[in-house]
This record gives sequence, structure tokens and C-alpha cells, in this order.
Amino acid sequence: MAEQKIFAGPRIRRIRNAMELTQTAMAEGLGISPSYLNLIERNQRPLTVQLILKLASVYKVEPERLQGEAGGSLSALKEAFADPLLAGELPGDQELVEIAEGAPNAAAAMVKLYRAYREQAKRLSDLSEMLAREGKATALSGTSLPVDEVREVFERRPNHFAAIEEEAGAFATVLELGDDLLAALKAWLKREYGITVRVLPVATMPNWRRRYDRHSQRLFISERLSPFDQLREVAMEACLMRCQVAIAAEIEALKLSSDEARRLARFEIARYAAHALMMPYEAFLSAAQRARYDIDVLRSRFSVSFEQAANRLTMLQRPGAAGVPFFMLEIDNAGNRFRRAGAQGFPQARFGGGCPKLAVHAAFAQPGRILVEAVEMPDGAEFLTIARTLEGPQGAFSERPRRTAILIGCDIGFRDEIVYAQALPAGMGDGKAGRAATPVGPACRLCERAGCLARAEPPVTRPLGLDEMVSGLSAFDFQ
Repeated sequence: MAEQKIFAGPRIRRIRNAMELTQTAMAEGLGISPSYLNLIERNQRPLTVQLILKLASVYKVEPERLQGEAGGSLSALKEAFADPLLAGELPGDQELVEIAEGAPNAAAAMVKLYRAYREQAKRLSDLSEMLAREGKATALSGTSLPVDEVREVFERRPNHFAAIEEEAGAFATVLELGDDLLAALKAWLKREYGITVRVLPVATMPNWRRRYDRHSQRLFISERLSPFDQLREVAMEACLMRCQVAIAAEIEALKLSSDEARRLARFEIARYAAHALMMPYEAFLSAAQRARYDIDVLRSRFSVSFEQAANRLTMLQRPGAAGVPFFMLEIDNAGNRFRRAGAQGFPQARFGGGCPKLAVHAAFAQPGRILVEAVEMPDGAEFLTIARTLEGPQGAFSERPRRTAILIGCDIGFRDEIVYAQALPAGMGDGKAGRAATPVGPACRLCERAGCLARAEPPVTRPLGLDEMVSGLSAFDFQ
């Protein structure tokens, strides 16, 4: 095996400067010429084993110091240059390595400046959101990552695609569905495209949920997935083939800015089409109304998962045949957002969804249990929320399972149509004294509730309280 070369010029130069030595003096101590040392410091020559041993014996330099000391700075610089504002500026990581190693103080300053920029951008976004809730339109422009652009587009619009619903209905007719949708899809793929479906073990396909091999005409599905998710993956692939014209038209209508964003949107719309095929609109709406939107009843009736049935509830907005306008939010136990959607768009302005007091966070302590709660926003708006954990792809014995939590919500005015309202105290949500809903806010930065034990950040709308003689219940007191 070839010996790895060590280029440590900037580190050698800093060591020499710290010792207040000239190149001539250090070169003499190392037994090399000043010109050769100059080439080493400019990374035009690597360090040899003999030179490393000389540095250790003559100047007491530990070999570890020459192996790289800018790992933290390099990671932070990569984060900064991954920002959409700087994306594409550098062809690779080599320049970042040179900056981190050759000018560590300048690298630290760049990272500090980037973090300050991100903080100000976050504050500006919070203020824009607050003004939007007050009816004052803002026109903030900025570059965003493709995944963020797609999320924002889908969150703002109603989670209903009429053309996709029609295509899914027509596809179901072609399939001549019986009791086994998976078998019907496999037969259709084989008949129309010569594609066979195989479930592969984790060892064979460790990194993918689904993979279509065009050469062998085989669709591979990971055994990590539950039977419900395996069905959805096969349905997605079939819908991408059968409904490609309708899907392309919907993507075009979204007016996304990049090919990567359009690719991500294609995946999301295919996912929508799969749900529409697995849970046909008329049948699902009728069953939902009869069951008073009991998600467990619906998941059993349509042989789908809790997440799939809950997601489908947010799609029932066909003109003249609409259901309760639900919205949903999915997060992990660190609070990272995976998905937000709503029958009328996710109610970001009215609901927010960023409050740590929401039951979706408490759900992780009670896996599999449905938590029902009525919540009240600072402006008096009330919502009925249902939260539950979801189990992700199955791992091996040595792997930690992936778990997320989903929150389904709607305006409290629909409580009489929903079975989960039975879990609320009698009269809650009707404005009677003594039956108040849980007070929550849109997000800590936008919430002005005083004395909140769950507050994680100060509000951007109020100055901090700096009275040393007074300490409030919140970690961030404000005036």
C-alpha cells in the first residue's frame, strides 16, 4: 500500500513562528536547506518520516500536531459553504482545507460571521411571520435549499391534487382491484412493463427503500419496510409510470426554481398518488365520516398504516365532497420537522406548530399511545390535536429504531364530528369557564406568554428583562 503523504506546511510555519525562528535557523536544525523548508511550508513538498522524527527530537513537536488540527473548523466551513447563498462557489473541499489549516483564525472569523448571518436571517423570518399574521404582507426574497423550497411550496398550498385523484381513480379501474392491491399492482407491472417485484434482505440492499433496475426490469423493495410501506413503495413506482403526464403537469404548476426541487416534488406527488390509489377518495371519505375520523378504524379497513391514514385525512378537500380540514405535522424526538401539510395549507400563521408544549413532543414518552388535547393560541383560536408516535423502517438487533411522532389537528369547531373529542372534558372548547384548553403559542420567538415554563427562546417582539433583583419562572424574562 502506498504511504500516505503528509502536507503540513501551514502548521510547520506556525510552529516556527511560535518559536521565533527564521527559515534558515529551523532548516539548519533539521539538516535541510532553507529552500527545501520553504517548499514544505508552501505545501509543495510533503514531510518525510525522517523530518517528522527530527522535528520531534530537535523542537519537541509531537507528531500528532502534524496530522491535522483543523477538523472542527473544516466542518464548520463546510456548513457555511453548503448554504444556498454560497453553494457552487467552491469546486471541492481542498480550498476549505487550505483555509482551515493555513489561516485558522480567519476560518474561525468566517464561521462566526456565518453564524451571525444565520441568526439574523432567522430573526427576520420570525418577524416576517409575525407581520403576516397581522395581515401585513412582506416580500422577503432569498435563496433556499431545494428541499426547503419544496417544503414551503407544499405547506402553503392545500394538500389536494384534483388531477392526481382522477388519475388514481382511473388507474384503480384498470387494475380491477380485489382484496389484494399489492398482487394487482405486481400483475400490472409485469403485464405492462415486464417488471417483477422482489423484496430483498437488509444485507443485500442496506441503504435503499426502493430501487428500480431498468436493465433487469426488476423493482427491489427493502425488507426493512413494514407491509404497508412496501405496498406504498410499489404503488409509487406504478403511479410514476401510469400517471407520469399528470404528475409532470402538477410539478410544472408549482413553478419550482431548480431541477433538484422538481425531482423532490415528483417524489412527493408520487407519494400522494400512491395514497390516493391505496385509499380511493369516495370510499375513504365515506368511511371516515361514518367512523367519525377514527384513524385506527380507517387503517384497519383499508389495510394501511396509522401514518398513511392520517396523511390521507389531510387530502379530503374535493369541491362538493370535502371532509374535516385536518392539518398534520411530523417531527423526530429532537424536534426536527419532516413534514407539514394541511387540507387548506398548513396553518402556519394561526397555529405555528413550533410550541414545545404540544402533545406531539410528549408522545415520545408514551410510544404507540394516542394523546388528545385541545390547545388555545394567544389570540384565542382553539384547535383539537391528536398526537402519536410512528415506527420507521425496522433495523437489526444492534440498530436503534427510527421513531417519529405525528400531530393531526383541526379547528375545535369540528369537535362534534370527530371521535377523539370524547377524550376532552365535557364542554371544553365551548368557551365555558373552568374548561380552558392548554395555552400554547406559535413558537417561542413569536410567543409573548409570560411565565411559560416551557419557553426555550426569548420573544423577538419584547426587550429582555435585566432586573437583577427579579427572577421569573421562564428562563428568558422579558419586559
